[in-house]
Parts: sequence; C-alpha cells; structure tokens
Amino acid sequence: MTYTVQVTVMPLKELLDPQGKAVMGGLSNLGLSNVQDVRIGKNITLQVEAGSADAAKEIAETAAKKLLANPVMEYFEVAVN
Repeated sequence: MTYTVQVTVMPLKELLDPQGKAVMGGLSNLGLSNVQDVRIGKNITLQVEAGSADAAKEIAETAAKKLLANPVMEYFEVAVN
C-alpha cells in the first residue's frame, strides 16, 4: 500500500532563524506588528510503499534522520496521512 507521509523540518528553538527574522522585519514594515515570532522550515511530502502506516512512518523517520534534517540545527516531525 502507498502512504502519504508529511515530514516537517524546523530549526531548533534555541537557534537563531535568520529567514524568520527577515520575514518578521518585512511583516513589521507592512504594519503587521501583531505577529510575535516567525520560524521558517520545510514541509516534505513522501509517497511511501509499505505494509502498514507504522512501517511507512519508520521509513520516513529514517529518511529524515539520514538526509532530510540536520540534527545539529533542526528537528523533525513525521505524520502519516
């Protein structure tokens, strides 16, 4: 069976997010001062052939650990749809 798996990769909360800060400045310049913080990340959609949803999630987690996310600077979340 083919499963659609979403992998969300975000910068660690402890680290500066330069893209987020740039967008924050742009929003402020547009008068959107109600926005308190911006974090920019990646959303990756995988089509995974697996025997079960749990197996598909495990495959996606392996991909995220080995290729999609840099554990020094990022964390990831995996969701099977």
